[in-house]
Amino acid sequence: MLYIIRHGKTDWNLKHKLQGKTDIPLNDMGRVMAKEAGELYKDINFDICFCSPLVRARETAELLLQGRDIPVIIDERLTEMGFGIYEGTENVFEKPECPVRELFFNPASYKPVGGAESLESLISRTGEFLNEKVWPLMDEGKDVLIVGHGAMNSAIIGQIRNTPLEKFWAEGIENCRLIKLL
Repeated sequence: MLYIIRHGKTDWNLKHKLQGKTDIPLNDMGRVMAKEAGELYKDINFDICFCSPLVRARETAELLLQGRDIPVIIDERLTEMGFGIYEGTENVFEKPECPVRELFFNPASYKPVGGAESLESLISRTGEFLNEKVWPLMDEGKDVLIVGHGAMNSAIIGQIRNTPLEKFWAEGIENCRLIKLL
């Protein structure tokens, strides 16, 4: 089986700030969410966990899997999508002048500016990760968990479910909600 989960809440989540590759830690609510998820999903088998190198994902993985003998492997390709100079921008949904807003309302038309990452780049690196790490383990019958982020998780889900870019956000990536993909 293949599962994916997004990190717990951060202070930037609460302030509706774009986090991207900025390394923001979990807040107390996020830590509670990760521990509660650990209890909720304790009976689901995971043979291995792959995780983003960002602290909010790493801490979520540690708390979620606490007390279980499951290796957590950090993979740079699971880092959140980069938003360049727009990282830290608050309330993007309410700012039509912000180019990153297009990513959330019309992802197929999104054009990165200011050092932001393209969807094509995100999909390429997560696709490479799936091909190199996940599919061989799945072929061995292993149960794999991926701990990541909203856009990064959406890229993986979209590739597995053949979702068109227009529906990039269709899954609604909630914090600490486990999604069974295969």
